[in-house]
Amino acid sequence: MSRQQAMEQVKKIALIAHDNKKQDLLAWAEFNKGLLAQHQLCATETTGKLLERQFGLTVTKFRSGPLGGDQQIGAKIAEGEIDFLIFFWDPLEPHPHDPDVKALLRLAVVWNIPIACNRASADFMISSPLMSGAYRRFLPEYGDAKT
Repeated sequence: MSRQQAMEQVKKIALIAHDNKKQDLLAWAEFNKGLLAQHQLCATETTGKLLERQFGLTVTKFRSGPLGGDQQIGAKIAEGEIDFLIFFWDPLEPHPHDPDVKALLRLAVVWNIPIACNRASADFMISSPLMSGAYRRFLPEYGDAKT
């Protein structure tokens, strides 16, 4: 038997962008700022400051990614406090916090939340009819499994 968790009409969206992807994310956010303003946003520190300053969006900020922000957002995903992850990451650029990036992506998959890793996937997901209403996502049943 599967468990479900409701995503309310107002989604809790996390936004992250690696340094060389920040301009892509900002261009995408500018195009979608009206939609983004209808939801609760959180971001890693630099990305959040850019979104607030450039678009006047209200953003809850976590630490910078390399300083634990990716892990903080991952914890929020595991606690059911984030519905949607937009993470413009660069798979061709090595990052000192690659284990954190992989852990964040793994948690998003494990907890069955939508993930957009580039502008095209973010466009498709934010324009989905599912964004404008409540949605019930299935949660994994791991029971007492020991790892």
